[in-house]
Amino acid sequence: MDWWAEIRGLFLMLLAVVTFHSLIAKPFYIPSISMMPNLLVGDRLIVAKYPYGWSWVSASFHILPRGSERLLPKTPEYGDIVIAVPPDRDEDYIKRVVALPGDRIAVIHGQIILNGKLVPQQAEPPVQIPADPQLSCDGAPCYDMFERYRTRLDDGREVFELPAFRETLPNGASYVIIDHMDQVLDNYQETLVPPGHVFLMGDNRDHSADSRALIEERGLGGPVPLANVGGRAEFVTFSLDGSESWNPWTWWTALRKDRAWTRLRPEIGQQSLVTDDPDKR
Repeated sequence: MDWWAEIRGLFLMLLAVVTFHSLIAKPFYIPSISMMPNLLVGDRLIVAKYPYGWSWVSASFHILPRGSERLLPKTPEYGDIVIAVPPDRDEDYIKRVVALPGDRIAVIHGQIILNGKLVPQQAEPPVQIPADPQLSCDGAPCYDMFERYRTRLDDGREVFELPAFRETLPNGASYVIIDHMDQVLDNYQETLVPPGHVFLMGDNRDHSADSRALIEERGLGGPVPLANVGGRAEFVTFSLDGSESWNPWTWWTALRKDRAWTRLRPEIGQQSLVTDDPDKR
């Protein structure tokens, strides 16, 4: 056997995979509840690497030194779900773009104020989140926070029915968010998004360390440089509810069959009707 040829073949195959993951698309796993209800813990999804150009963050495993340069740069659109890296850690966060370069953004009582106008939130029927084994908040079970929303469906399944709102950004991008409690991140002083930056928030507004949260609180510490944005989430490939084990049969029983091929781009309707009334959701 020609061992050198075998090793070279394996190296070239690995190089091709790393190149594809760095330049075209890469699979990601959702470990937290910060993007519920649109992303669940256990979702596996595909992130496209090319929509906003390439930078140091595009490389698999973040092996390149940090920098501000971007190749073929483009700006995200309102409502895009993106992968971003915080300024102090090489971790991948997944959040939604809610403000673009040049925007002024604030949050009052949980509602976004964009360029002095309220981003409308329309009440939706409660969303049903499965009471799965892996539902956790920063590694600890969330059951205490969600317990009052627990209910049993007619088919015997237990879910948490959480308060939901449909938020619509100025370009008409529309998506559902969860907001079930009053907490410190419900209010954020107005800030200007600098050139080459975006402001990111999680759809689960009460459990998301995003641009509203300080770096010391494992947040993004304000607007995020586009050089730190590594791609756009496109669709869910499959999802497991956390009940799986080493036994392959349990992988099938743990499969959330309704999650496969879920598209992650926001709905685009009419442009949002902004309002100056801070008491109107």
